[in-house]
Amino acid sequence: MAAAGHGSPSSSLPRRDPPRPPRDGYGVYVYPNSFFRYEGEWKGGKKHGRGKLLFKDGGYYEGEFTDGEITGEGCRIWASSGNTYSGQFVLGEPQGRGVMKYKAGGCYEGELSHGMREGYGRLVDRDGQAYWGWFHDNQRHGQGHMVFRNGDEYEGDWVRGQRQGHGVLRCADGSTYEGQWHGDVFSGLGRMTLCSGAVYRGMWINGHPAAQARKIVILGPEVMDVAQGSSFDLNVQLQQDSGEVAESEDGRVLKISAGVRYVQLPAYSEVSFFKVDKDNPETPFQTPFGFECIAYPLWSPKSGALEPRAALESARGDPLLPRGDREPAAASDTSQGQRDIPGGPPGEARGCEPHCPEDCRRVEQGCARFSDVCLGPPPPGYSPILFLDDPREAGGRPRGGLGPGRTPTTQDPPGGSRAGGGLICIRRERTGCLQLPGAVLRYRQ
Repeated sequence: MAAAGHGSPSSSLPRRDPPRPPRDGYGVYVYPNSFFRYEGEWKGGKKHGRGKLLFKDGGYYEGEFTDGEITGEGCRIWASSGNTYSGQFVLGEPQGRGVMKYKAGGCYEGELSHGMREGYGRLVDRDGQAYWGWFHDNQRHGQGHMVFRNGDEYEGDWVRGQRQGHGVLRCADGSTYEGQWHGDVFSGLGRMTLCSGAVYRGMWINGHPAAQARKIVILGPEVMDVAQGSSFDLNVQLQQDSGEVAESEDGRVLKISAGVRYVQLPAYSEVSFFKVDKDNPETPFQTPFGFECIAYPLWSPKSGALEPRAALESARGDPLLPRGDREPAAASDTSQGQRDIPGGPPGEARGCEPHCPEDCRRVEQGCARFSDVCLGPPPPGYSPILFLDDPREAGGRPRGGLGPGRTPTTQDPPGGSRAGGGLICIRRERTGCLQLPGAVLRYRQ
């Protein structure tokens, strides 16, 4: 009974109240959960003024406090990410203007709200790409200007981190695009001006021109008879897959050139169109048409240049045995230098001078015209041989020739009547991008 009147041994010990934070002035306080430790100025028992709040994980905040909250100018280091921020804070979060440096590389300087990029600022990523403009919800949003790692620059509208709306892209190689964007690619009306001067203006769909030229077509008859020294014209169109003229394209440079097609005939064949000087061998060059050519001179009276005569001078020596049948083929060439940006049109030229020499033409609204083009004499070292009537012509098909002054056509079978005609076409170096329909040229000495 007496024992019931006494309390337990533990209840007799005095209770220890947790330490109280300093009231005013400078002091150090460790919070009961031991995760936070503050040392700095106090006012009315609250953190107020300048101080440093340390976290158990190694991060800390150092700067201004107001009524117990992190508010004002300060610096924050996050131990988990390694990022640092210096600038304005409101209620413990970066808000206002400041500089955020990222451990992975790069930094942001500008406006923030609730710890995220919001408003106007400048962001440099770890690859060195720089953006300055407007942000929303931590993403590029609104008007902005960005310089990419490869040297390209974009200035225009952004929506949630992607180029969308109206903008201008200036590529490092000098090409530019101005127009509509959607989902970070060309989409809508736009104008692409390539560094060569070629221009495409019109609709774009998912980064690709909607009315892009897919083939180069030479208009007119399939076969043309041309006498040496007489002029002829070539009209060329850039066409879409549907056959419509690609009127959206301007400035592409087309260059016309010619070649003597090399066709090896059987040793017993009596047909030959050129005798070749062994002292003047020409190295054939490969064409995208599946045969080899040797350069054949072209000229235009409008250019004011003299007609080529080197071949006529080379014909003074005794002709040697022929090495094979050679067919003249006029082929034109456009070089290209397109950069891999999203959706650029094919076919800009870099091989022709900006002033566009006589053998080059710039396309206007999908069309080009080569006028007063003449075939010169054969190349140096090649002596032409005229065809004579075959004695058996009256009794049937001639075996070796097709009549005085006449050249056989390419439709004649090989081995004794393969023609001196050739293929005229306008082409590009990257033949896989365009089809190469052309016309057959028959010529007379």
